[in-house]
Amino acid sequence: MPAHHRTTLADSDPTVAAILNREVKRQQDHLELIASENHSSAAVREAMGSVLTDKYAEGYP
Repeated sequence: MPAHHRTTLADSDPTVAAILNREVKRQQDHLELIASENHSSAAVREAMGSVLTDKYAEGYP
């Protein structure tokens, strides 16, 4: 695996990493009353950021 595939977001783009960290804190500290802004679980976020995002389902029924 190339070295750039093992780079963390914080190492690759500290600005984006900081924005994401602030958003996590905002979601933890505030109650959103908008139904479409439900919080996903850590397990869902982990799966969405996995190697599965390298795949697509085109051509499958």
